[in-house]
Amino acid sequence: MTIWRDDPRDVRPMLAELAPPEAHARLLRNDRLIFEPKLDGIRALVALDGPAPPAIYTRLGRDKIAEFPDLVDPLRRLARRLRRPVLLDGEVVATADDGSPLAFQFLQDRLQRTGAAAEAAARKAPVALVLFDLLRDGDEDLRPLPCRERRQRLEGLLRGRRRDVRRVRLADSQVGDGEALAADGRARGWEGVIAKQPASRYASGRRSTQWQKLKFTESEDFVVGGWTAPRGSRRHIGALLLGYYPAGGRVTRTTPLIFAGQVGSGFTDTELDRLAERLATLAADTPPFAEVPAPYRPETRYWAKPELVARVTFTQWTREGILRNPVYHGLRDDIRPAAVRHENRRPAAAPRPAHSSRRRRAAPESRPAAAPRPARSSGRRRTAPEPRPEPRPEPPAADDLLAELDALEASRGQGTLVLADGARVPAGNLHKVFWPEPGLTKGDLLRHYLRVAPYVLPVVAGRPLVMKRFPNGVDGKSFYQHRAPDPIPEGTRVALVAEKLDDGAERRADSEVPYLIGGQPQTLLYMAQLAVISQDPWFSTLDRITEADMAALDLDPMPRAPFTRVLDVARWLHDELERLGVPSFAKTSGSEGLHIFIPLPAGTPYQAGMIFCQIVATVVAARHPEAATVERTVRRRPDDAVYIDTLQNIYGKTLACAYSARASAFAGVSAPLTWTEVHDGPRSGLQPRDFTMRSIHARLDEVGDLWAGTRTAAPANLEDALARLEAAVSAP
Repeated sequence: MTIWRDDPRDVRPMLAELAPPEAHARLLRNDRLIFEPKLDGIRALVALDGPAPPAIYTRLGRDKIAEFPDLVDPLRRLARRLRRPVLLDGEVVATADDGSPLAFQFLQDRLQRTGAAAEAAARKAPVALVLFDLLRDGDEDLRPLPCRERRQRLEGLLRGRRRDVRRVRLADSQVGDGEALAADGRARGWEGVIAKQPASRYASGRRSTQWQKLKFTESEDFVVGGWTAPRGSRRHIGALLLGYYPAGGRVTRTTPLIFAGQVGSGFTDTELDRLAERLATLAADTPPFAEVPAPYRPETRYWAKPELVARVTFTQWTREGILRNPVYHGLRDDIRPAAVRHENRRPAAAPRPAHSSRRRRAAPESRPAAAPRPARSSGRRRTAPEPRPEPRPEPPAADDLLAELDALEASRGQGTLVLADGARVPAGNLHKVFWPEPGLTKGDLLRHYLRVAPYVLPVVAGRPLVMKRFPNGVDGKSFYQHRAPDPIPEGTRVALVAEKLDDGAERRADSEVPYLIGGQPQTLLYMAQLAVISQDPWFSTLDRITEADMAALDLDPMPRAPFTRVLDVARWLHDELERLGVPSFAKTSGSEGLHIFIPLPAGTPYQAGMIFCQIVATVVAARHPEAATVERTVRRRPDDAVYIDTLQNIYGKTLACAYSARASAFAGVSAPLTWTEVHDGPRSGLQPRDFTMRSIHARLDEVGDLWAGTRTAAPANLEDALARLEAAVSAP
């Protein structure tokens, strides 16, 4: 037996070598190897010693226990049960509601927070400690033992533990059958798998070929060497400039970074705020890079001391040594910048022609006169065009993408749609029938949104989106999803949004959830790929999340109410709103009802919009009790009446927006109508089935964007409207 003699804080974890892609198949077919999921979190050596507080040491020996208060009690209970000191090896990962591991970016809000801030973060983003090795058991040092024996000892240590399994648990592990595990991992969104030699000893602080990581996607750490100014509505930062140190040689304070490109996607607004604070203290006058390619030298670039490390996923390296399609996943504080080493992927500079004796003008220096603090986009406007790391082909036209979708559906294959801005959206299973009655497929859904994108994107721009997913079509089970999926296509906007308000109508930090934010074509198509049939935006935009800029009256017919009755109620509501001087816009729901939307002025609380709609709905229902009702209890409503629903005006509620496809049996579309069409509807025979995924495009060609008026009309003056209503009621 080897006696344990080390201080746990001085122990460093054993690391796996990255297996080249060409070796994956060979390793996965090796039935002698031990295979485990490669988790995307923070490597953790966990020291437990009876009544002493538990410790979670990172690769740098920093104790992180204060940042993970939700792990303290489970680890204390485990320590009391064991009654001897142990040192465990594992990974701290963010988890979904079902306990499954999430990507590193979901862990970001847990880092660098202690005390009350850490407690609040724990309620928003729970974590788990997933264990896969045992280094110390009492006075015994287990590192000289083979990997398989250490695993057996670990399993025995945790056997019979019923409590805390969601917080502290064993990693999955199996011998052989690596191909099946890898296939399952790809389907579940893992970063990769780890292949271990069963006889491998634990080599503390060393990277060994005895353990190899097989990554499904390229994911690496890079040093942050600068940033770009924001553009449009982006806050603080446009992109981070990334670099790395060469694999060989010693890194000193003057060693320059090798430029690897820039990453401008994957940021939440909260993370942009955090990065701005960190970079403001690191601003530098000179670039930390050995060389910055010409396309990355405009004046909108600013430099930073190379002290931050970012985790980035990407599709591949270009021939020029630049990251292609990078996505930011968060800062690493468990890795030193000097440890970020890669093989030099930058090609050697071409020599100057020998005959060129004339002195050339120097390339424009990319550093500014003074590096400013990262600023909000409301600052001085930058007009320099965004550079491209390499020439791109002409962006594909919508017709080209439609043809790609047709080909993919016909082949029943998987593919990637490359959009005009270079964003890439996965597409597959397009042949799957989503609407049996008209025979429309998932491919038809993507084609619909590709064609109506110019009309629907302005409607959802800047708004949180709620997803209702129909993975097996409109006749199958559906479920709601508020949390943004991971991973997401490049350029897809995600932001933390408080799902609830307290009595003072302020954000509650413990209710924030990462939402997809509408406005980008890749978001629209990716949601369709996820079987999200309708676009359901909030009634407020992200920059004024607690203020509704729209209110809505949702006309929901009871089973025996004909559509002519829906049109009658809509006409009466329109007449009432006209008398009150309130602008309104009508559209079909895409099913059997109608929606009436009212633009609201800036600063309108959600409750004010809802109360106004309730008053108008009550007035109309009182005048026409035979046709309209505001009764909330379903069984008390007449079965031939139209229910005027105003409860969708509550903070966080949604309605399908204009031009959305719907999960109605006939593949309806929520189609804007003119008020003339509504008033003439009973005579003209207007029906919801007139507006479907097959017919809406011809209608758009004929009438244009009727919903654009909601963005240009003068908003309702609710005070004046209520005053007019009060005067009308009090008149003799």
